[in-house]
Amino acid sequence: MQIDIIAVGKVKESYLRDAIAEYSKRLGRYCKLDIIEVADEKTPDRASEGVERQIKAKEGERIARHLRDNAYVIALAIDGKMLTSEGLANEINQLGLRGVSHIQLVIGGSIGLDDAILRRANYKLSFSKMTFPHQLMRVILLEQIYRAYKINAHEPYHK
Repeated sequence: MQIDIIAVGKVKESYLRDAIAEYSKRLGRYCKLDIIEVADEKTPDRASEGVERQIKAKEGERIARHLRDNAYVIALAIDGKMLTSEGLANEINQLGLRGVSHIQLVIGGSIGLDDAILRRANYKLSFSKMTFPHQLMRVILLEQIYRAYKINAHEPYHK
């Protein structure tokens, strides 16, 4: 299975980069993983709704360049469906059984994803009604994908 994480912005903190590298290494046993970063737009303080729409549209265009027609696209969105870890494992397993060999998970920037990306998504996934820093979300997402593969392989996972 090919899994791409398409994310807006660069991860600046070394502790987050270290965690991303660790989970990427662990996932290498289960899938082919690529992390694709697209440039983010600077969002002014107290930006108007119109300015935010323009920013999301620019970031969305950058994301769209990496989306593949044959890929199953999962957008991380606060209004998406919430799953348990076992539920995510089942979703990944079911996609594989249906012949899906390429999953692309999309993490938006600090103000979220453009509507065009949300419409393109085959699935909208939410990790919580809370908002998380988009850079930290990469670590959380990678950990849950790793956990899903461990669950599907019936292997123990120690916290």
